[in-house]
Amino acid sequence: MIAALFMASLNLRPAISSISPVLEGIRSDLGMNAFLASLLTAIPVLCMGCLSPLSVRLSRLMGMERSIAWSLVLIGGGTLLRLFASSTALLLLTALLTGVGVAIMGPLLSGFIKKHFARSTPLMIALYAMALSLGATLGASLSAPLDTAWHSWQSALAFWAVLALAAIPVWGRAARESSHASPEEGTERSPESKMPWTNKKAWLLTVHFGFMALVFYSLLGWLPPIMESEGFSNLEAGMLLTLFSAVQIPSGMVLQMLLGRYPSRLFWLLASSSLQLIGLVLLLYAALPWLAAPLCGFSSGMLFALGTMLPIEAASNPREAASWAAMTQSVGYLIAALGPLLVGWINDATHEFRLAIFGLIGVTLGLMFIQWRIWPRRPKAIFGTSL
Repeated sequence: MIAALFMASLNLRPAISSISPVLEGIRSDLGMNAFLASLLTAIPVLCMGCLSPLSVRLSRLMGMERSIAWSLVLIGGGTLLRLFASSTALLLLTALLTGVGVAIMGPLLSGFIKKHFARSTPLMIALYAMALSLGATLGASLSAPLDTAWHSWQSALAFWAVLALAAIPVWGRAARESSHASPEEGTERSPESKMPWTNKKAWLLTVHFGFMALVFYSLLGWLPPIMESEGFSNLEAGMLLTLFSAVQIPSGMVLQMLLGRYPSRLFWLLASSSLQLIGLVLLLYAALPWLAAPLCGFSSGMLFALGTMLPIEAASNPREAASWAAMTQSVGYLIAALGPLLVGWINDATHEFRLAIFGLIGVTLGLMFIQWRIWPRRPKAIFGTSL
C-alpha cells in the first residue's frame, strides 16, 4: 500500500511541470501567445477544481483503489498522446485528459491515507508530498535535456507516461489486496459523507488551499520565462525551476520532524508563508534568484503538506476525509487556476512580469490572514494538538 501511494503520487505533477522548460519551443512551433500557453498549466488545475467532487462518486461506484487505477490509465494515455501533438488543439486536449486523471486521483489519495494509515497520517502525508515533489522535479529538470537530446519537445513531454505505466500494475494489485485487507483501527466501513458546503472551517481551509496552490502553479508554469525576462539564459532559468521543485522533496519530511518538536500547525503555516513572501520579494527585484527559488519552493512544499493534512485530520472517517479533500481541492484548484492565466494575460498586456509578482505577493499576504482566521484567538485543542 505504501508503494502504491508513492507511485501514484509521482504522477500528479510531471504532466504539468514538464511543460514550462520547453514552453518557448512549443510557442515557437505552434505560434501560441502567452495566454494560450498558460492554458497548458491552467487546464489541468481547472480540471482539479471542477472534477474533484466526481472522485467521491466514482469511489462509491468503483471503489477507491480501482478509481485511482483508472485515473492512472487516463494520465498515462493523455501524456503518451503528446507524442503526436502537432497542433495547439491536440496539445490542449492532452492537458485536459491528464487533468481529468489528476483531478479524480488527488482527493482519493487523501481518503486512501485515512483508510489505510489512520494512525500515521502525518508521516504518510510527508511521503505523499515527497513523491509529488519528486515527480514535479523530474518533469522540470529532465524535460529540457530530453528535448535537446531528441530534438522533439513532443517526445520529451510524452516520456513521462512511463511513470503512469509503471504505477498501473501496482495499483491493480493494491485494488485486489484492499478487498481482503483489514483497514487500520478506526477506519472501518463508514457511512457516505457529503461535501461540507455549510461548514465554515471547511471553507477557510478551501480558500487557504486555493491561495497556496495559486502561487505554486503560477511559479511552476512561469518561473523560467520570468527569469529569462530578467536576462537569464534558458539553461539557468531551467535550473532555477529544478531548484524550486527539488527543495520541495524533503519539505514534507522536514515538516514531520518539526511538528514532532513543536506541533502547532498555525506556527508552521505562518513560518512557511513568511518564507514564501521573502522569496517573492527577491524575485520581484531579481535579487539573489538562487536563494529566491528554493525559498519559494521549500515554503510551497510545507504549505502543501499542511494544506493537505488539515482536512484529513478534521475528518472522522475515510469517506469524510475524501469529501473534505474533494471540496478543498475542487474550489481551491478553481482559485489556483486563475494564477497561471492571470500571469499570462498580464504578460501579454504589459510585456513584463513585475505586476504579476506583485499580485502573488498580495495573495501570500491574504494567505497569512486566512491562517490567523482558521484558529480562534485563544489557544485550544484543534486537530488533535494544542496550538
